[in-house]
Amino acid sequence: MNGRILLLGGVTEALAIARQLGPHHVYSLAGIGRVPQDLTCQVRVGGYGGAEGLAAYLREAAISLLIDATHPYAAQISRNAATAAQAVGIPCWALRRPAWQAQAGDDWREVEDWAGLIEALKPFRRPLFTLGREPLQHLAQIPPEQFWTLRALQACPANERCEVIGARGPFHLEDERALFERRNIDVLVSKNSGSVATEPKLQVARERGVPVLVLKRPVLPSVDRVFTQATQLLTALSDFSHNP
Repeated sequence: MNGRILLLGGVTEALAIARQLGPHHVYSLAGIGRVPQDLTCQVRVGGYGGAEGLAAYLREAAISLLIDATHPYAAQISRNAATAAQAVGIPCWALRRPAWQAQAGDDWREVEDWAGLIEALKPFRRPLFTLGREPLQHLAQIPPEQFWTLRALQACPANERCEVIGARGPFHLEDERALFERRNIDVLVSKNSGSVATEPKLQVARERGVPVLVLKRPVLPSVDRVFTQATQLLTALSDFSHNP
């Protein structure tokens, strides 16, 4: 591919793109989770210092295309990417995974923010949080009648009314069923990530009649091109290499 690409992303769809990039290009990770060791492209770990810092890197590294393949809820990173690309005058493409859609039998309740989530949780006793580490900032808000189960990439200490399970997807249906049964989960708290790897929990909630509190997706910035599948973006990259 002509020019130099900076790919911002995690280790799901973005990794499929990174595997197609040669040594001239850069795959940028936030530093959470394992860093892939089998890539041909360069790997950069860590932040940039906001939109200005990212723009400076784009100039210094002579990047000609920025691809934002970050998590759908990584809104600040996406905003920084769009702003930095515009400041430097290069195109910004985005890979944005489609949201899950509720099915027959689902009881989904969308919440705007953490305050709305805490209010919606009041009738329940045994929530399962699949929001990453964010709930750890709110352990002091756990009511005496509730016990929280948190699932994150890595286990870590919590308190007497909360346990953190370290686990990494993809998650399998039978394992999710066992988790809901073992923990007596009466409400699921989830982002609408749209990931196939984490979708089985929604089926288990549907089977058990467990409500799902869904944290609303953030509004993401406009960019030059948006793709919903990695294969679509890779095809476009082939065209871009001939017409940068």
